Amino acid sequence: MNIIKNKNIAIVGGGPGGLTLARILQMNGASVKVYERDVNRDVRVQGATLDLHDDSGLKALRKANLSAEFKANYRPGADHMRITDQNAHIIYEDGFDGDDEHARPEIDRGPLREILLDSLQPDTVVWDCNFATLKPKADTFELHFKNGTIAQADIVIAADGANSKIRPYITPIKPFYSGVTAVEGAVYHSTIKSPKIHALLKGGKIFAMGDSKTLIVSSKGDGSMAFYVGFKTDEFWVKESGIDFADKAQVLVWFKKDFATWDNIWHELFENASSAFIPRPQYCMPLNQNWESQPNLTMLGDAAHLMPPYAGEGVNMAMLDALELAESLLSDAYANTQSAIAAFEKQMLARFALIGQITLQQTESLHSPDAIANMVTMLNGE
Repeated sequence: MNIIKNKNIAIVGGGPGGLTLARILQMNGASVKVYERDVNRDVRVQGATLDLHDDSGLKALRKANLSAEFKANYRPGADHMRITDQNAHIIYEDGFDGDDEHARPEIDRGPLREILLDSLQPDTVVWDCNFATLKPKADTFELHFKNGTIAQADIVIAADGANSKIRPYITPIKPFYSGVTAVEGAVYHSTIKSPKIHALLKGGKIFAMGDSKTLIVSSKGDGSMAFYVGFKTDEFWVKESGIDFADKAQVLVWFKKDFATWDNIWHELFENASSAFIPRPQYCMPLNQNWESQPNLTMLGDAAHLMPPYAGEGVNMAMLDALELAESLLSDAYANTQSAIAAFEKQMLARFALIGQITLQQTESLHSPDAIANMVTMLNGE
């Protein structure tokens, strides 16, 4: 661990990628702090469940010695998937055995975050630190946060997600719009609030497709459902639509109009949504992006290679980034941190070029007239 010996490492962002990196580095004696904008660890974590892949997310957890904790918290059966048409007719369904080589065990974001947080040394995470600016100081950095906190670090790693505030210090390259926008919602107490969809969901996931649109529903361990409506539209549709996404009635009117050929069963989700909807235009970094590596600054996860969620690779890529960056920084094979970071970034960008292409193809396929046939063919390995 020569190249990072006696160096203070700052990770900005306490998502799965940043926390996995902190865990692996700490296990190997590194000095690490994680700066997270959430006020505390008990802030509700939103979003759907995460399916972790054996060669990425699960691989990183094994390296972090957290496999037992994962097995104690994952949700058997949550990878059960039903593909339906727009009328909720089941076209295809599967459910992998937990020992199946193709299984992708599901875990809610909250429990995964708790596992990672509990694995860190006390006070590793500094809460309520919303990043403001980064100032070079000789060979180190001074990090300024919006609450007035100032921190010093020899190495800074951006793990601050899709709208990373640190990425511009590394490269001016910006993402491009994928052509698809999603609208996210959630229904709590789904057994009571949305009984028809709850029954159809069967504790797993629904991929409903029709008219080049998607509706993806995921069950969660707390009895809620997260759902995402995806459709092709202009980049600035969210603003131009004039919809107040905090107003359930307005969103339902929009859905009934734009998804007019879809069965009324889906209205149950919108009528019983528990909080404001979140519109999410889907962006992707250029597949050929590149930049000159720095000796003390790098990034991982969505900050480095944002892409749409339709191939389920986001969290897995972030956790694999964390593993590979840790291995580079801990390796004796590099003369200095710049060489280690350059090796990591080369590998990461090559991997993203491949997976990003697959993700864009999947995004297009799911929002095409042949979406159901395409997905069934893919799942059958044809």
